[in-house]
Amino acid sequence: MPKVALYNIQGERIGEVELSDDVFGAEVRPDIMHRAVVNYLANQRLGTASTLTRAEVSGGGRKPWRQKGTGRARHGSIRSPLWRKGGIVFGPKPRSFKTTMPKKLKRLALKSALSAKTRDNELILLDSLTMEAPKTKQMVTILANLKANKKSLIVMADKNDNVVKSARNIPGVKTAYVNTLNVYDILNHDFLIMTKEAAQRVEEVYAG
Repeated sequence: MPKVALYNIQGERIGEVELSDDVFGAEVRPDIMHRAVVNYLANQRLGTASTLTRAEVSGGGRKPWRQKGTGRARHGSIRSPLWRKGGIVFGPKPRSFKTTMPKKLKRLALKSALSAKTRDNELILLDSLTMEAPKTKQMVTILANLKANKKSLIVMADKNDNVVKSARNIPGVKTAYVNTLNVYDILNHDFLIMTKEAAQRVEEVYAG
């Protein structure tokens, strides 16, 4: 079972925690993680881009000039794609980019991402993370104490508005809860900061 150091918000090592081998010590599968990231990003796309075809642009009801005798190229409409302000050929139309992924593969991808962070010593466990009031300066100090000044994902077990508000204005820092955790966010941040309670919740949900 992987053992991870436990810290307090002052950055002091206060102990060690044994984590589940099934969740934090699983085989790292880059192929499955890649599939999960592609699935996540595809589902974030709105698919609202839209262009007008020659049938939808205004104007062009009559032939601009007669077919023969003018010396110019023959045209049937001023809204042909060849013309300025004409219709768009094969342009984007509203569509859904949504893709699906089997639940078992999603779980496997998340375990792989958590195990990769543990293996690379990029998982930081906190005994607790509570704040009496939203203070960005205090959160900056906590991250500095933990030597996590790069992009960091803070994962909590329960809703904590003070922590969320304290972290949201810090560039590169994002907060999440156990039920909103995803592979993309884990891999997109340099450090994964979890409270001890959050790690236990993750083990309860994803073990087995």
